[in-house]
Amino acid sequence: MKVMVIGSGGREHALCWKLAHSASVHEVVCAPGNPGIARLARCVDVSVTDMDGLLALASEEQPGLVVIGPEAPLVAGLADRLRERGIAVFGPGQQAAMLEGSKAFAKEIMQQAGVPTAAFEIHRELEAAEAAIRRMGAPIVVKASGLAAGKGVVVAEDEATALTAVREMLAGNRFGDAGAEVVIEECLRGEEASCLFIVSGETIIPLASSQDHKALLDGDQGPNTGGMGAYSPAPCVTPAVATQVLERIARPTIAALRQRGIEFIGTLYAGVMLCDDGPKTLEFNVRFGDPECQPLMMRLRSDLGMLLYDAATGRLKPQSLQWSDDVALCVVVASEGYPGDFEKGQRIGNLAAVEAAGTTVFHAGTVVRDGELRNNGGRVLGVTACAADVASCRAIVYQALDKLDWPGGFFRRDIGHRAVKTGVEQ
Repeated sequence: MKVMVIGSGGREHALCWKLAHSASVHEVVCAPGNPGIARLARCVDVSVTDMDGLLALASEEQPGLVVIGPEAPLVAGLADRLRERGIAVFGPGQQAAMLEGSKAFAKEIMQQAGVPTAAFEIHRELEAAEAAIRRMGAPIVVKASGLAAGKGVVVAEDEATALTAVREMLAGNRFGDAGAEVVIEECLRGEEASCLFIVSGETIIPLASSQDHKALLDGDQGPNTGGMGAYSPAPCVTPAVATQVLERIARPTIAALRQRGIEFIGTLYAGVMLCDDGPKTLEFNVRFGDPECQPLMMRLRSDLGMLLYDAATGRLKPQSLQWSDDVALCVVVASEGYPGDFEKGQRIGNLAAVEAAGTTVFHAGTVVRDGELRNNGGRVLGVTACAADVASCRAIVYQALDKLDWPGGFFRRDIGHRAVKTGVEQ
C-alpha cells in the first residue's frame, strides 16, 4: 500500500524509514517531510498546520493509510476529518488526543480510572495557584496544561522557582493559551521511563521500553527540552514493571475513555516514574515519542505498515511484536541556545562520514539552502546506532559525532548513563 506520513521531525523520519522497509508498503509520501526523509519518501510541501491542504493531499494521493506524527494536528482534529472521508488513519481523534492536548483533562481521566499519578491541583487564577504552591511546598512541579513543545514543565526545587514559573504562565503569557491553565503537582522521585502502546479499541499491544533524557545538560541538569536522546530497551522496565504499567495505567485509561464514548486508535505514550511503591504516571502523549521513536524503529522487526494499518482499520489482534535483541541508542544534536533562542541557517557538514561510522542519522530540524544542509530548528539531528549493549552503542554514536562538521551543534555526552552506571544494560 501507499502510506502517507504527516510531519517533518526526527520521529517522522524514523517512521518513514521503517515504513520504507516494510513489505506491506510500496510507497511512502510525507507532508511536509525534511531533507533526510526525502532520501526515502516523496515529500510534498504541505504544513502540518494546513488542515485543508492535508485533506486535499490525502484526497489526491488516496493512500491506503495515513500516519499522523506530531501532536498538534491530532489535537486539531485532523484524524477525524480524514476518517470522515473514508481514509484509514493511525492516530487518535480530537477527543482522545486531549489526553496530550490538556494535562488537566489527562489528570481527570487518571482520577476517573484510578490510575496512579502524582497528587495535583488544576488552576487558572494566579492567586489560587500561588496559594497551592505555598500549601504543597517544594519540591513541586508546575505544568502548562496545553501543548508547549515539551518546554511547559518546570520541576522546581524551591517555592520561589515554582512561583516564578506559575506567574510566567498565568500572568506573563509565556506559553500563550497553552499556559492559561496550569497543573501543579507533587514532585515524584525515582527513575523515569517511556512505555508506549499500539491501541485499537480494546486491543492494546505494548512496544519495547525506552528511556528519554529530557534535561538539556549532562547529569540530567538544566531546563526541560523535547528530549536530548533516548535508548531502548530500558533496564529499569522489568517484565514485572511492564505488566504493572499495562494493567494499572494503559488499560484503565483506555477503558475510562471508552466509558465517555471516546475510541482511541493510535499510540498511547505513558511517561512513568518508577517510584518505591510502583509506577506512577507523569504524563500521556498520543503519538510516538521523539526521540524514543528512533531507537524503537531501529529495533522493531515486525512489519510496521501492517501493524499500523490493522490498528487503523479495527483489525488489530493481540500479539507479541518481534524486536532485535540489540540495544538502540539515539543522541540528539541541537542548535546551540536551544531550548531558548538559537541561530538558524548554519551549515551542517560531513554527515556522510557520521553515517559511514555505523550510525543512522534521522533529520529533525534541517533544510537545504543554496545546496547546503543547514539547521532550521532546535533539535536538528538524531544520530542513532544499534549494538549488543548500551556502552557499545554510546561508543559508536559518540565516535561518529566526532566527525560531524557543525560548530553550532550541541549534544549531551551521557545518553544512556543510567544503564551504564547500573551495569545492567539489557
